[in-house]
Amino acid sequence: MPAPTVRAFPLVRPANGIPPPVPPRAVIAWLFVCCALIFAMVVVGGVTRLTHSGLSIVEWQPIVGTIPPLSQEDWEALFQKYQQTPEYQQVNKGMSLDEFKDIFWWEYFHRLLGRAIGVVFLVPLIYFAIKRSIDRPLAYKLSVIFILGGLQGALGWYMVQSGLVDDPRVSPLRLTAHLGLAFLIYGALFWIALDLLRMKEPRLPRDPRLQGPKRFAYALAALVFLMVLSGGLVAGLRAGFAYNTFPLMNGRLVPPELFMLEPWHVNFYSNMATVQFNHRLIAWLLAFFTLAFWLWAQRFPLPPRARIAVHGLVALLALQLGLGIATLLLVVPLPLAAAHQAGALCVFTCALWVAHELRWAGA
Repeated sequence: MPAPTVRAFPLVRPANGIPPPVPPRAVIAWLFVCCALIFAMVVVGGVTRLTHSGLSIVEWQPIVGTIPPLSQEDWEALFQKYQQTPEYQQVNKGMSLDEFKDIFWWEYFHRLLGRAIGVVFLVPLIYFAIKRSIDRPLAYKLSVIFILGGLQGALGWYMVQSGLVDDPRVSPLRLTAHLGLAFLIYGALFWIALDLLRMKEPRLPRDPRLQGPKRFAYALAALVFLMVLSGGLVAGLRAGFAYNTFPLMNGRLVPPELFMLEPWHVNFYSNMATVQFNHRLIAWLLAFFTLAFWLWAQRFPLPPRARIAVHGLVALLALQLGLGIATLLLVVPLPLAAAHQAGALCVFTCALWVAHELRWAGA
């Protein structure tokens, strides 16, 4: 008996209403595994930043750099290169080799995980394309995402280079761009995975009443992404170590230092007070609009899964706000700060899930 062939499937349902072939489960599982790896990458990247490990490796060697130091001579050579950097000379002068190893491993695992994601993504993509488990439009979309992943690696090195200068701190703008692109890649893969997962289900008839909630859900997802970007600036400037009071900022609703820099626009990415104030403001706006969306959504006949997603968004946002406040009041302890970064991606994931459920529900 000849082996069964795997049929390619379209991304859009045909107009005749006949459901297309269901994609192989392996394709869907692969995409969710990639999402999980990117999630881990974001968390490890946050810990790398919080432990000031990001500048411990002063060269970008995508292939050779996969091999860690294997001998005492290798460690001493790497340490000597680090000792020539401004970070060592201005911040970590006198650091021992064992202390250097502590920060080295975080940056090494961060880079190694990035390489692993590239392999885990590319090899199955080629395999599924050859086996026609994915059709050409989807293969093109996934290829673009792979290219973005390569650019993400280059952007990460571009960010590191900004800290290998006289001022041993990476550029807040480059760090924010690096974080934002990670979220965009994750969001694109997660959305495609949800699309494929839903293809075996009939799409509900169009319900004009759900158009408003759907647009609102898209806006909430965009606002979550904006909050992530503002958090990247907070991290880049280490603004979480200032104004460690809540809800006021050192007794002021609006700190007097808000526009102390000239020209005025540099305050939005170079002023600790402005950056933290903006992050707080976006968090308040997100809390208000998410709660309003939850109350509004109760008036509509949402499918059970969409209703669960809406409830989940409110719960995750409440947890994330609590983590953010605790991180601030306790002056950025590592476990809480890492959990706060992971929580941001959880909220973003749930916001995308809500938007996708409403879209699939016929909105």
